[in-house]
Amino acid sequence: MSGEFTIGPKLPALVESVVASYHREARITHIDRAFLPDRGRIVELVERLVELMYPGLHGRQDLTEHNVAYHVGELLPRIGHLTFEQIHQSLRYQAERNEQRDDVGGWRDQARQLAMEFLVRLPTIREWLSDDAQAAYDGDPAALNTDEIILAYPGLLAVTVHRLAHELYKLGIPVMPRIMSEWAHAVTGVDIHPGARIGRSFFIDHATGVVIGETTDIGDRVKIYQGVTLGALSFPKDERGRLIRGAKRHPTVEDDVTIYANAIILGGDTVIGRGSVIGGGVFITSSVPAGATVTFTPPELRIRDRSLTAKADADSAPSASDYEI
Repeated sequence: MSGEFTIGPKLPALVESVVASYHREARITHIDRAFLPDRGRIVELVERLVELMYPGLHGRQDLTEHNVAYHVGELLPRIGHLTFEQIHQSLRYQAERNEQRDDVGGWRDQARQLAMEFLVRLPTIREWLSDDAQAAYDGDPAALNTDEIILAYPGLLAVTVHRLAHELYKLGIPVMPRIMSEWAHAVTGVDIHPGARIGRSFFIDHATGVVIGETTDIGDRVKIYQGVTLGALSFPKDERGRLIRGAKRHPTVEDDVTIYANAIILGGDTVIGRGSVIGGGVFITSSVPAGATVTFTPPELRIRDRSLTAKADADSAPSASDYEI
């Protein structure tokens, strides 16, 4: 074909150059190792779990009282297999990274146990998600019903994936929960670390740009708007200057708090007291007492009437008689 591109005789040298970069940049290379969680399979698992959480609303839509048990009986084994498979891969990946002895039977037994522990928690997760959907409906006068929220609202999808990933995080599964949460981040614009602890009836309105860090604690009936950051003020380090992982770095938000758009709340010692209202655009690095309202004084607005300005400019413009010829 005319114009077809070929590397031709330069191929061996180019291959050698790329492979050499693999050896130089080993931090971003996965070679001579056997185990790795499969991102595609984990995304498939998330999608099947969402279908299980919201029957008839996601996935198959012709469900009835007569066929729903059959549907769940088909769906659960698929979910169980994917869960076991990816937990197994994650555990052996971590062991390989840590140069632990590879106990094939032991890892499989542990993966089976952890997968079953996760599966038996699914009905409880559905109870919490029901409260989240109701909180979204109660908190948004534009919502027609909870069906619309489940089908369309990115905030609820982000919370759904978080609640699932958080259970795996609590079980100590490496990597897998983070893949789940970052998939939700890419799809919804909401970045919730799977380690964040979030209470019941949680609602993220509009969703886009929300960031919730790993050690955040959020109480019940909390509502936040787009662009809110619950982040770290600083990163504690040890005597060798390395980050201390696992320390409390992110805020605590108590029950019945509302946080409006683009507020930034930072620091592991920062506590937003129960029933507080945090205004839009504020920057907080210290605790707020219960029942407080936090706002900032807005800048002075200057408004010009453009029609009057144009007329004044026209009146002051020089005429032909103002010039000498």
